[in-house]
Amino acid sequence: MRRWSGALTALVLAGAGIAATTIPATAADGTERDPAATARCDAGWGSLTKTSKDTSYKPLTDIRAGRHECYDRLVFDVPTADGRPVGYRVSYVDKLLQDGSGEPVPVDGGAILEIRVAAPSYDPLSGKQTYPGRVGQPLRGVDVSGYRTFRDARYASSFEGDTQIGLGVRGRLPFRVFQWGDRIVVDVAHGWNMFR
Repeated sequence: MRRWSGALTALVLAGAGIAATTIPATAADGTERDPAATARCDAGWGSLTKTSKDTSYKPLTDIRAGRHECYDRLVFDVPTADGRPVGYRVSYVDKLLQDGSGEPVPVDGGAILEIRVAAPSYDPLSGKQTYPGRVGQPLRGVDVSGYRTFRDARYASSFEGDTQIGLGVRGRLPFRVFQWGDRIVVDVAHGWNMFR
């Protein structure tokens, strides 16, 4: 009973955070348009590890990036028809080590965010690849040149149900992570001074 109570509390708190957060529309050039963006620049996120426990494993189908007035955004598409949460763990690391082998994966930038999403890059039932990542290579379709905060985005692995990504950023900046429908969203602020 205690476990259900804790899970229910976490879901209510997560729901409140998601309800207060909107995903703005993205223009054809990838720049997000949101008239309420300035108000969101005042919320503090911090730079400590963010996690969520998973309750189901669904395959990752895509990763996209976008720019915003206050932050850069990385979005993981994870179809969750059952509506249950998708787990993640996002934290700054000194270097990115590939799951399984422990081999270093080079990531450019002043700091590295290691992003683990509890969604394999393949269908667990058929073994068919659902996201075409290659170890150490830039993420397919993600070009972060010209971004204010992002410097690099590299695929590290899909191992034991998790997909591991290295996100190179300008420095150890505040970030937030949340699930919104079929997406896990990682936002990294352009600077500390935006969050008073």
